[in-house]
Amino acid sequence: MQQTIHLDLSTAESAIALSGYRQENLKLLSQQTGANLVLRGQELLISGTEKTADLSRRLVGALEPIWSQGQTVSRADILTARQAIDTQRLDDLQALQSEVVTRTRAGVTVRAKTFHQRRYVKALNRSDLTFCIGPAGTGKTFLAAMVGVQALLNGDYDRLILTRPAVEAGERLGFLPGDLQQKVNPYLRPLYDALHELIEPEKVGSLMERGVIEVAPLAYMRGRTLNKAFVILDEAQNTTPAQMKMVLTRLGFQSRMVVTGDVTQTDLAPNQTSGLAVAQRILDGVEGIAFCKLTQADVVRHPLVQRIVAAYERHES
Repeated sequence: MQQTIHLDLSTAESAIALSGYRQENLKLLSQQTGANLVLRGQELLISGTEKTADLSRRLVGALEPIWSQGQTVSRADILTARQAIDTQRLDDLQALQSEVVTRTRAGVTVRAKTFHQRRYVKALNRSDLTFCIGPAGTGKTFLAAMVGVQALLNGDYDRLILTRPAVEAGERLGFLPGDLQQKVNPYLRPLYDALHELIEPEKVGSLMERGVIEVAPLAYMRGRTLNKAFVILDEAQNTTPAQMKMVLTRLGFQSRMVVTGDVTQTDLAPNQTSGLAVAQRILDGVEGIAFCKLTQADVVRHPLVQRIVAAYERHES
């Protein structure tokens, strides 16, 4: 028997937040439940069988803590809510939705969007050394930078150090124009982008001049001891085993380190072993070290990215 459920979304902002860009969220909700969802002003009409319509109602209800605040519902939010309903983890979902990592300069709430991301954020706040391995678009670097910058602003650490190996498809730093900072900027741009979400660009420059924030290629970590610092090593799949051991042993007192990477996307020479893969084998199970794995289900970029990652995984398996 067909039925139609009428839901009042209370405000125009809530309606826009739920429906998404070009109502892509409503289309995804329909795909997930088999019901038809139509938005008329602030009223949501859900049409379908008793089972499909009720599932849609429950799914929209599970997302209410997000859209009722005018916060845009993402594809990852919808898929995680559906997973929570199917596995009877609604309490975990509510905790996920309520835990705020930080807020950007624009006032946008930053939070984990999947259960795997939530576990990653917990590890970032609890473990002195966290490895996060996963494909592009899963929030590895972004979440680490958000936690690190917020910890720096809270006074938990004296310095924030962002580093990555300068390996790029046949290019060497010496061939790039400009001084050292200009040479490494293309490699470190993703880290700058994350910084600017929380700190005004002018202040980032000032903090860098004072050494409070340091953005540098991995080679410049050699011979140092990093005390009371939050350290992020990005693109770690491009480290050699020797480089990985070198940077891990830089960890000093009252410091925390995050290592992120994707072992399926290395730019090393074909005969060169990734330091990230070696570290994963050697350090897994060592007390005080957390390993978090993100998958294509955790991709929070354009939905096409998730399909691209899945296609490559099928090809490589």
